[in-house]
Amino acid sequence: MSVGSVRAGYEVKDPGYPTPEENYLTNSRGLLTWAFTLDHKRIGVMYLVGVSVSFLVAGLLALGIRLHLFAPEGWLFNNSFFKWLAPDKAPNDIYNQVFTLHGAIMVFLFIIPSIPAALGNFLVPVMLGAKDVAFPRLNLSSFYLWVAGAVFFVMALLASGLDTGWTFYTPYSTTTDTSVIMATTGAFILGFSSIFTGLNFIVTINTMRPPGMTWFRMPLFLWATYSTSIIQVLATPVLGITLLLLIAERTMHIGIFDPEYNGDPVTYQHFFWFYSHPAVYIMILPAFGVISELISVHSHKRIFGYRFIAYSSIAIALLGFLVWGHHMFTAGMGPMTTIIFSALTFTVSVPSAIKVFNWLATMYKGAISLTTPMCYAIAFIFLFTIGGLTGLHLGTLATDMHLHDTYFVVAHFHYVMVGGTLVAFLGAVFHWWPKMFGRMYNELWGQISAVIVFLGFNLTFLPQFVLGSRGMPRRYATYDPEFAGLHAMSTWGALLLGVGLFVALIVLLVSLFKGKKAPANPWGAATLEWACTSPPPFYNFERAPVVGDPYEFGDIQWDGASDRYVKVEPKRETIPTEKPSESPAHAGE
Repeated sequence: MSVGSVRAGYEVKDPGYPTPEENYLTNSRGLLTWAFTLDHKRIGVMYLVGVSVSFLVAGLLALGIRLHLFAPEGWLFNNSFFKWLAPDKAPNDIYNQVFTLHGAIMVFLFIIPSIPAALGNFLVPVMLGAKDVAFPRLNLSSFYLWVAGAVFFVMALLASGLDTGWTFYTPYSTTTDTSVIMATTGAFILGFSSIFTGLNFIVTINTMRPPGMTWFRMPLFLWATYSTSIIQVLATPVLGITLLLLIAERTMHIGIFDPEYNGDPVTYQHFFWFYSHPAVYIMILPAFGVISELISVHSHKRIFGYRFIAYSSIAIALLGFLVWGHHMFTAGMGPMTTIIFSALTFTVSVPSAIKVFNWLATMYKGAISLTTPMCYAIAFIFLFTIGGLTGLHLGTLATDMHLHDTYFVVAHFHYVMVGGTLVAFLGAVFHWWPKMFGRMYNELWGQISAVIVFLGFNLTFLPQFVLGSRGMPRRYATYDPEFAGLHAMSTWGALLLGVGLFVALIVLLVSLFKGKKAPANPWGAATLEWACTSPPPFYNFERAPVVGDPYEFGDIQWDGASDRYVKVEPKRETIPTEKPSESPAHAGE
């Protein structure tokens, strides 16, 4: 094989395995083969479709919220169409239900399972060089539990709706006539799905690493997945118990949270945030793992401070359990308690700052390729940094008293969750899309989608920091005219953000039909998933892959002749041996 731009003095190793006639997508056909599959890759794809649909629904609800807030007295839900659709509901009641369902669907059905369940299911075994996860049947059952939880949310929507906010705060959630029990039952079921997924990944990473893959030769995505799984297994039962107590409170009035029956609403907040702040890291830790992979691969440079990034993932997982009280500074906690929680909040920011510093150091003097995944990765660093720095204002007692329950909190939360998790999810999908489906997408339009998403997101949420600092409370359906300009700017930004997301969707869908066939390793990455064909075979690898350094790019070079990255190794010099001299006994014969 001729090598075009591969460095002289190197020879090409076997660049991959022969492309099999059947991959995991074509191994078996028919709806039932997907419905009862135990293949982790198909389960990951089904999760990807499910969370994408959930995101579409939650995104449309968010757009409805912004359109309603376009005018001070409300615009969208005052429309005659909504008066005809729900004649017995006031516009403000419709608004309350829309923002509740937006938050609940986005958090429980999209953000929490998006990267761990969809991409984690597909990638973890392949990154380990394994054939599947440790418990394939448990993996499938976790997906169906996710579907069951989603069904309960749909039933709540079709019944009497839900207007408590996604946090289900008492005492309102114990007295409202909306479908609280149905929605909390759905969230309870989703919790089991999350626990099963986390348990599966912990066992898989612990027991199925191939020979040679020590803890500090694992890709950082696996470190992030492992840390996330620890939180899922330890924190999610707290939410499950809390929701069961809420259901018991509504049905039996036993006086746990409802002050009418001598209960304490603040107790519910403690229980809820003891889960929900670690849940923030369930949402963002997988995104950290994704960005570590994207920055290193598309900078074509070894990740800077590998061990610091790995240890910081574990540190975030542990510290995340200790900072829930900063959500409750205004709830009447004692002065010493608030000071301790404030200090712990500042402490948990340190591991995140370590990651950002190491990503920037990795990019320094790297051979950066501004591919679509890299554009999303750079956008992530910018947006997440803003989200993290604005969190310091909310962790500081003096400023939080003013900013609590204002649009400043809304903007901060979205910069972390949407600017962080969603943008990382999009970067991950574009990065691993050729591996998952074997097709390349239009790179130019992918880059355009990243730019539009970045601009639209900032135009949507930067004005909300100003709104919050000026005292605009969140969750209000109407507002004073003095805030109209900033709200209008935010609404135009939401429309632009929607356009960017729509462009990204079209780019990916078009690639399935018109994209050129993807090589095994289109980005020049060194982790094991790029050693198999695209899409992967049913059993992932025809033979066990050789474990190497996941961030060693020195032996991966671009081959201009075959238009792909290939693995090369230095040519070995052969030292000729002298021909043995003739024996004296035979001389002259």
